Amino acid sequence: MLYHLLFPLAKYAGALNVFRYVTFRTAGAFLTALALAWLLGPRIIDRLAALRARQVVRDDGPQSHLKKAGTPTMGGVLILLAVTAATLLWAQLNNRFIWLALLATLAMGAVGFADDYLKIARGTSVGLRPRQKFAWQVGIGLAVGAYLCLFPVDAFTTKLAIPFLKRWMPELGLAYIAFAMLVIVGCSNAVNLTDGLDGLAIVPTLMAAATFTLLSYVAGHAAMAHYLQVIFVRGASELPVFAAALVGASLGFLWYNAHPAQVFMGDTGSLALGGALATVALITKNELVLVVAGGCFVVEALSVIIQVLWYKRTGQRVFRMAPIHHHYELNGLPEPKIIVRFWIVSFVLQVIALTTLKLR
Repeated sequence: MLYHLLFPLAKYAGALNVFRYVTFRTAGAFLTALALAWLLGPRIIDRLAALRARQVVRDDGPQSHLKKAGTPTMGGVLILLAVTAATLLWAQLNNRFIWLALLATLAMGAVGFADDYLKIARGTSVGLRPRQKFAWQVGIGLAVGAYLCLFPVDAFTTKLAIPFLKRWMPELGLAYIAFAMLVIVGCSNAVNLTDGLDGLAIVPTLMAAATFTLLSYVAGHAAMAHYLQVIFVRGASELPVFAAALVGASLGFLWYNAHPAQVFMGDTGSLALGGALATVALITKNELVLVVAGGCFVVEALSVIIQVLWYKRTGQRVFRMAPIHHHYELNGLPEPKIIVRFWIVSFVLQVIALTTLKLR
């Protein structure tokens, strides 16, 4: 919005020419989202508490979690407000990828909101039926994949970019729609599974979002993409604004979600954030890099899959409890130590993910 309002006036006031640069607007989106999340946090938390939007703790979970019962949840609303406002304020609103990323995020957030609302209304840990929830996620994923497939920006849109193998890009064709759906559904559920301890999901999310801020900037910059031998995606130049808004909103939310948490993001936040990361990865052709940058989420999801499959096969458990962070809890590791170690691993994974820019 600011770009459309102020940049045309640059011929009268030269200083307004700064709105032309995506780097400036990216910084503005980050700071705006951070400020909004930080300033609105107390009001949103109080409002959620007044509406009795409080966490319902599962009886079969770690006993240490019983003290978390009653903590306001659905804090993902705060994240979505900050991301949406910052993006609309600083991005070029005639960019279709901005709208695709934003709408996919809000759609996933709506599914999470419905799930959280039903849990609170019923006073149980059961919200949407698994099939309902999955069906909505699949529908959103297919919609994003269909849009990218049916309205491609170039010949690379439906190809799979493989890091370190720059000359081999398998053409997926219409199968790309199903692939995009799997990326979005997988990432959103993986972030959701990770959101089990204070700050455990939000920091790896903001780290991955920071990585994709840089990756999307490179993908949208023709000269830089050519130099680093990555796919240049026409129109992706505005995505750093959206990704930076994710970073700022996540950092602001962390202020209140750090241990001991004053608010939880709920499915409203976790599904939305996973969908946002996946959509940016799809647009910038970094789907496989997302597996590395979101490695903590991948491990959490795999631990659940392994636990379920092995239990069905043998009647025994691989982990004391899944997702795997609960396994560490039941083994006696303090919650803050688990959280910080996940953060450290996530930071290392971002460094590895960024090496794919040069090692081609």
